[in-house]
Amino acid sequence: MLPTLPLWLYLLFGLTTALAVGLFYLAAHRSGRALAVVLAWLLVQSALSLSGFYTVTTAMPPRLAFALGPPLLLLLSRLATARGRAFLASLRLAMLTLLHVVRLPVELGLYGLFLHGAVPRIMTFEGGNWDILMGLSAPLLYWLVRRQRVGRWGLVGWNVLGLGLLSNIVAVAVLSAPSPVQRLAFEQPNVALLHFPFGWLPAVLVPLVLLAHVAALWQLLGKSALLQRARPASPIA
Repeated sequence: MLPTLPLWLYLLFGLTTALAVGLFYLAAHRSGRALAVVLAWLLVQSALSLSGFYTVTTAMPPRLAFALGPPLLLLLSRLATARGRAFLASLRLAMLTLLHVVRLPVELGLYGLFLHGAVPRIMTFEGGNWDILMGLSAPLLYWLVRRQRVGRWGLVGWNVLGLGLLSNIVAVAVLSAPSPVQRLAFEQPNVALLHFPFGWLPAVLVPLVLLAHVAALWQLLGKSALLQRARPASPIA
């Protein structure tokens, strides 16, 4: 059961989700199709959360898999096809970098949820979740990318670090949520993500952050990076 929470937490997660979607829209060169896919998924997840779908904690596999699974499969399908890889290569690198700024309000929101008993301490920066560092450093990296003052390998390292931090918090969130696979935080489980609008975190925010990392690494290390050696870098603004 979700504890009584202050209005600002609901607003924070709503506005953070809107910011992430907006930054992705800009990274995708204002693609109406890309925006429509994200908004449709957002509406589906909103309906599921509001219906109480995720509050059924005895199902196997855990119902949070329906939030994380489809976006992950979609991303894998993008990597598996030439058209999908071309889409990843076309995204604006600077905007992909700036998108990670949303991790700052997310971590502040998680801390607020912890203080109100809706998530465990281990999901916050106070409990060893250092994902907030990506949100704090994103504006600086964005500035460096825009001015081409950061080397390829420096940006690769930053994205790899971000992937590691993201993987850590996702694993902790899943293992601390009430379900047959729960292994952590039984005294104060992760119940917030089972409810609207906090379910947008695993269903929308995490996939967009993951996409930003994967697309950036594809551009920096994939075939597109090889092509850039023979010609000026593609637009990164």
